[in-house]
Parts: sequence; structure tokens; C-alpha cells
Amino acid sequence: MSSSRRRHCPCSPSATSPLDVDDLLSEILFRLPPESSSLPRVSAVCKSWRRLVSDPSFVHHFRIHHRRNPPILGCFDIDHGFSFQPTLEAPNRVPPERFSLQFSTHFRPLGCRHGLVLFLDASLDQVLVWDPVTGEQHRLAVPPGFPPIGDIHGAVVRAAGGAHFRVVLVGGGKQVGRALARVYSSETGVWGSFLSTWLPSEDPTMDFSSMPAMVFSIMPAVLVGNSLCWSIFAGSLSTLEFDLDRQSLVVTSAPVNFFGHIFVKDSCNVTVMRAEGGGMGFLVSDSTAQLWKKHTDSVGVVWWVPEKTIEFHKLLPLKSENERPQLVGFAEENNVAFFSTLGGVFMVQLESLEVKKLFGASIAHQYQPLETVYTPETGMGCGDGAELLYKT
Repeated sequence: MSSSRRRHCPCSPSATSPLDVDDLLSEILFRLPPESSSLPRVSAVCKSWRRLVSDPSFVHHFRIHHRRNPPILGCFDIDHGFSFQPTLEAPNRVPPERFSLQFSTHFRPLGCRHGLVLFLDASLDQVLVWDPVTGEQHRLAVPPGFPPIGDIHGAVVRAAGGAHFRVVLVGGGKQVGRALARVYSSETGVWGSFLSTWLPSEDPTMDFSSMPAMVFSIMPAVLVGNSLCWSIFAGSLSTLEFDLDRQSLVVTSAPVNFFGHIFVKDSCNVTVMRAEGGGMGFLVSDSTAQLWKKHTDSVGVVWWVPEKTIEFHKLLPLKSENERPQLVGFAEENNVAFFSTLGGVFMVQLESLEVKKLFGASIAHQYQPLETVYTPETGMGCGDGAELLYKT
């Protein structure tokens, strides 16, 4: 849109107001809070503003502008048919049926990032990339050379402009002691070559006869900087890091080796995270939650430093001193952990320690948060936008 083009808006103070210039008004409206009710409210000001915020180009750039600080619209309950559970209050609450997807029991969710959800379809040896906001779906055949479909994990990353995405699949190699990775780009439409790395030496005291050489945490990958990171157990508690820029795969030992037995038996208690101030962190949940930060010197030596300890009994309404909250989800953009207790499911912001109760008491389901900007239709009298507006 040319900055010289003007539209008369009846709500403008004068004909020469900057609010009459499309490009200037767009720059102002881009800075509205990334809430579901923001654009419907603006659309009610006048017809000129409604036309502007209803333009697909404006909506696209509005979502991109807020990509690095998206709200947590809700979370998908992995153990309950992947149903959507809203976490926001009215007027920003998105109806659960708005983000629904029907699929077979062969589908396994691998992660959610940048408004995209990645599934593994074991019945067809495919992965599915789904955009809950637009409803778009992309199916990709799993490339040959990976381990059995049940041992494959992965992550999806959307490009900064929002037009293309990449899928990274990881798993153990046919030969014991190696991790494999391969990347698909929607821009080229092809899978890249295999990348691999050696796993650490296995702990001779552990019995690996009944488990693969590399065991993944049930927590999905976390994007730290330009690296996708998984919590794994490969002889010891470790991280598997795939650098998107360098196209490299690295395994690094985690900070607390003695938590290895907890990881194998109850792998929802650990996750990689973004450390405060940047860099990789690690969250280990037991009777307390311990946050560690990774440090690397000039020659590549890695060590971990404990950054914070969260005492659950001071933060959450536990039923007894022996109760141990379960880590059931992690929202990487907002640095928010989900903990399940006998009293309900709570969101904890790991820097401010702000707590919000989400659901009542239930079994410890696993949740995948949906962090994205939802821009409902802003046409008055119909669509989600009108519904949200009337609830304000």
C-alpha cells in the first residue's frame, strides 16, 4: 500500500490526520496486543478500519509482527483425543471446537511450534503438518533409513516470513550407538541428506537389553536459539541438539546424572528449556523443580550451573508434603511449564514464578501448548470476530 493513499475515516479528527494514511495506520495497528479480540474491536470503529484489518496482507503481517511474543491460546490434551483446551478468559477465549482435528489412533503428536502441529502417522509411514488457525494440512512420507516408526521423533519450524516450514526427524541408527537426523524443506519440497552423531558410551550398570540405544523423553523438542533440542537417555541423561543453521547433530550430557533413573521410569519430569538471559537450560522436576543453565568455554568444554530452585510447596496448593507435581507440558516462547497436581493443572512462568490454575483435578495428562496469534474474521455480523466482539 502506498503511503500517499488516503481514506477518509469519519472517526478521524481531521482530513489530514495520520490515521487517514493506510501505511501509517497499519504500522500503528500492528502494535495492538496480540489478543484474539484486538482486531474485532478495531473493526468496529468504522468501515475504513474494518476493511484494513480484514485485508489478508494486514492479518499476515500482524501475525508475523507478534511471532516472538505470542499468547498461549490453549493446549492440546494428548491423552484425550488431542482435544483443544482454551486457557484464556473471555473475550480472548477461543472455542474448543475451533481447533479440532479428526484422526485415527495411529497418529502420534511430535510437537507444536510457530502455530504448526507435527504428527506422525504410523499407519501410513507419514508425517502431517497441521495449521490449526488456517486448517491447512501437509503430508510427507517418512524417508527410508530411519528406525521403526515408533522410535522416530521430530519437530516443525516455520520460517520468519511464515510462507515455508521445515520438518526435522530424528531417531536411532540401525547400528547401535548413533543418532540420525534428516530435514525436509517445504520451499524445495525434498528431504536433505542424513546427518548422524555418535552417542555417549553406555553406562555398563544399566540394562539396555529391553530398550533402544536412545530413549526420548515424552516431552517434545524445544527451540533454543537456532537449535532444536530433545531430552534423551543414552547411557546418561543428555540432550540431542540439531543446529538448523549449521545442519549439525550433537549429543551433550545433562547436568544431573543421578536423575537418570527418574528419566527412564518417568520421563515427563525433565525437559530442555530456554535459560534466563538466553542459551540452553534444563528443567528437572521432582520434589522441587531445578533449573540449570549450560555454559561453554572457548575450547568447547561444557558445564552446567544451577540457576534456580522452585519449591513447589511454597508455590502450588499441594495436598500433602509428599506430593510431587508432574511436568506435563512446556510453552517455549513464553517459558511457561505446566504442572499437574492432585488439585489441578497449573501454568508456572519460570522467570516471574507467576502461577495460573487451568483445570481441575485430573489424571496427569500430557499437554502441548498452542502459542500463536489467532486473528478471527472481522466481518461484522458473522464469524468468530463478531462473536468475540459481542463478548467484550
